[in-house]
Amino acid sequence: MASFSLDDIRTAAEAKYGSTDIELGDTTIRLLNPLRLPKAARTELAQLQERMGGEDADQEELLSEAIRLVAEHPKAADKLLQAVNGDLALLAEIFDRYGRATQVGEASASRD
Repeated sequence: MASFSLDDIRTAAEAKYGSTDIELGDTTIRLLNPLRLPKAARTELAQLQERMGGEDADQEELLSEAIRLVAEHPKAADKLLQAVNGDLALLAEIFDRYGRATQVGEASASRD
């Protein structure tokens, strides 16, 4: 029979479902894995992703909302969005990397 401590399980969960980290100067912005979000936030994120597929969707607005939703803290989201300054290509790349990291269960998109 195998035995695991809760700390072992926490470590494994962090490795598999950890955040996507973006370095911004001397600050690290953490975008939380959807499984680490409250249920209401996961539902809202799924709805935002559905809306992104619409023909007349405001991609900048929706991607910004998604980043605000998954950022560890509202101030972190504000700092990241201020640095991006409405650049849709940057927003899309951030969300793309976030999506790839959460799909494959990477611990982090940051350099280690």
